[in-house]
Amino acid sequence: MPSDTPPISLIVFAGSKRIAQGSTADVLAQLQERKDDTPYLVFDEQTGEPLDFDVHNRAGVPTPTASTEAHGETPRGVGRPKLGVVAREVTLLPRHWDWLNRQPGGASVALRRLVQEASRVNADRDAVRASREAAYRFMTAIAGDLPGFEEATRALFAGERERFEALIGAWPADLRTHLQKLSAAGWSTTA
Repeated sequence: MPSDTPPISLIVFAGSKRIAQGSTADVLAQLQERKDDTPYLVFDEQTGEPLDFDVHNRAGVPTPTASTEAHGETPRGVGRPKLGVVAREVTLLPRHWDWLNRQPGGASVALRRLVQEASRVNADRDAVRASREAAYRFMTAIAGDLPGFEEATRALFAGERERFEALIGAWPADLRTHLQKLSAAGWSTTA
């Protein structure tokens, strides 16, 4: 069954220098060719999420670090998993359930329709938020001890691009370049 999830692209830093980038297989090959033993950090290139990546594991399947696993939910075995439908608990007031049950197709159809509409209406704002959160995840994992980190974080979430750029201007080039890429969609005025 085809997946809606795009293939993961990774970026790897040793200290503040980018040492590898690409697909999981490409990064695995690049890391296995390394001659030095400098510790490195592996990130999902799009989300800024730090990943555990065992270079000795031939499968080379990256997994979120323990600190990021707490944010996700483990899907339950109910629903229609073959169709990608996962049942989860929704808590509503009785009047909300009554309204949903009166809708054509019932509560599930009405909820899907509401979510689809909200996704469409809020797409720009969601993209800005996702961009800022990706930049923040990356910054926190790799640049937390750099000068101006806290002020750069404030500027990022305040949508102050010029100030953010000035604050990270003295940071190492590879870090700065990746932060600029991650934060690019976060500067929209529609947020």
